[in-house]
Amino acid sequence: MEIQTLNPTTPRQRQRIEAFLKRNGLRFDDMHYYAAITDDDGEMIAGGGLKGNVIKCVAVDDAHKGEAIANTLISHLIAHANEEGHSNVMLFTKPKNRQLFESLSFRLLAEAPEAVLMETGIGGINNMVEQLKKIKEEGEVCKENNQECKKEEKTNLNITTPQHLNPSTPQPLTTTTPLRGVVVMNCNPFTLGHRYLIEQAAKQVERLFVMVVREDCSLFAYAERKAMVEQGVAHLENVTVIDGSEYAISQATFPTYFLKRLDDAADTQMLLDLDLFRRHIAPALGATVRFVGTEPTDQLTRRYNELMHEVLTDVREICRLEKEGNAVSASRVRKAMEQGDMSTIRQLVPPTTLPYIIAHLATQALQAELDTTPKPGLVDKDNNGAHRDMDYALMQRSIHTLNPYFVKLALLGFADTLPTHTAIRDIGIEAERAMLSATNGVNTHKGALFSMGLAVVAAAHEERKIAANEEQILKERNGGEDVLVSLQTTIKALAASFPDTNGTHGSKAKLLSMGTTAIKGALDNAREGYEMLFAEWLPFYIERRKERDAHTLHKTLLRIMCDLDDTNVIYRTDLATAEEVKQEARALLDSFSKAHTAEDKEKRIAAELLALKDMDKRYTARNISPGGAADMLSLTIFIGSIQT
Repeated sequence: MEIQTLNPTTPRQRQRIEAFLKRNGLRFDDMHYYAAITDDDGEMIAGGGLKGNVIKCVAVDDAHKGEAIANTLISHLIAHANEEGHSNVMLFTKPKNRQLFESLSFRLLAEAPEAVLMETGIGGINNMVEQLKKIKEEGEVCKENNQECKKEEKTNLNITTPQHLNPSTPQPLTTTTPLRGVVVMNCNPFTLGHRYLIEQAAKQVERLFVMVVREDCSLFAYAERKAMVEQGVAHLENVTVIDGSEYAISQATFPTYFLKRLDDAADTQMLLDLDLFRRHIAPALGATVRFVGTEPTDQLTRRYNELMHEVLTDVREICRLEKEGNAVSASRVRKAMEQGDMSTIRQLVPPTTLPYIIAHLATQALQAELDTTPKPGLVDKDNNGAHRDMDYALMQRSIHTLNPYFVKLALLGFADTLPTHTAIRDIGIEAERAMLSATNGVNTHKGALFSMGLAVVAAAHEERKIAANEEQILKERNGGEDVLVSLQTTIKALAASFPDTNGTHGSKAKLLSMGTTAIKGALDNAREGYEMLFAEWLPFYIERRKERDAHTLHKTLLRIMCDLDDTNVIYRTDLATAEEVKQEARALLDSFSKAHTAEDKEKRIAAELLALKDMDKRYTARNISPGGAADMLSLTIFIGSIQT
């Protein structure tokens, strides 16, 4: 017998694994590594896989059970996980297998009627429990210190004792255990509904712990979600925000390969998660109360609440906060983000959440530009355009890398005074380094980083002004137009502090144009507050969007190409070619607009998309890439999403 390594991502080897598992009554589950034990004839008789530090899909043929094969296999998987940097290893299995794995040094973490979760190795859940105990103890010390401070304040202020109490009479000591509670929430993003739930829960206990779900499968990253919660509840003295459990079991992490009925998966996942909380998290924090919001719509969440009442001793449901007859929810905020409805977002989230939303709207705009397909000479879903050093996947990686820096810029701008040029520049340099590291030195978004970065800072600063005096600001401003005027003024003020640049495509394009003042670089356009964008491109984009035009972004890109002195085109070719690009874009845009009937419109759009593809082929061959227009398209999309 020998151990063979199989690659679950290779079709032929996956089929072999699936056939073996099916023979043993199991289903295939997501894995990155699989070890198979074969007999002398090469037939698989045992196997098991890994996904991170979780062992999955372990099976031994009936004819070979009792031959210590399972011990050999599990030892191999643990060793491999250790080599990959995991000091502790977990597995989900059927309850009947518990004793087998206990004999292999695994310990029980949680159990449900259809599954158990077990773990082996150094640290693991014991480390988490110790960290939670430390948080609880630190909270108790802080509370004692605060009480001493309050006593001292009373002494210094010479506050007299009320007449109905005799200060010489000893007061009875309180021996009751302080009531502590826990709220577990995802906060994708943090809303007024989340804050309301925490505020109501905090009134019912002496100390409330808020645990943010750690699993990163949300629009907002875990670090962002936790920061939003910390900033949103900073006014509550008895609330402590703690790290989410690495052991939280969700639909995404719970494997179902060994369940007889997939219908049992949701309940089993929830029961394991609640048992982990009951056995480990709650005792470590000394918490006896679990708070949860009522769930009027989502069936899975409502079922989780039902099971919580069955498993835990003290569960308290708090009615959801409502606005205009509907529950305030993170899903409503995300929908408003998709629609570019900033006025609705302001009604659903605390001001401290707004910088994070602004940053994600910027990222969303960059992604929308990238996804626009076809585009002439630019990277899109179909091809790399005129760029030999970048592709769609690389551009996506770059966008993902820049998002945390847009968050930093938004937080920087969300202040009573405008940040300095130095502060903005330092974050920009940091972001550029991260981008180049992620792209192996390829400049994917340097121009977009500058224009979008300024706009993000400006937008966050405008939101800060509204948050500080919302009623007065909105009264003074006449709808979206005044919002845009103020935003444009702020962008100008920020850009004015930036010195002239050397070595950029814009500065080099000016030299190639023989010093003509007609050519403006990225900094020139920013100093003017992107006049063409606010005056022409943004109204054009908004009008197309209102009409629900399926090709709004294609048309807006062409509209920008009609006007912009694209220094990227000039740098890669010459002035004459840049002028040719403008004329061709105008002709194609005019052709898009000539349709009158629905049938004519459909035919014309199909023809113009073919024309765009043809333009893409020609521009690619001639090394023409209107990258400046692409940056301005992203910026137009972004400003369009925050204008209201």
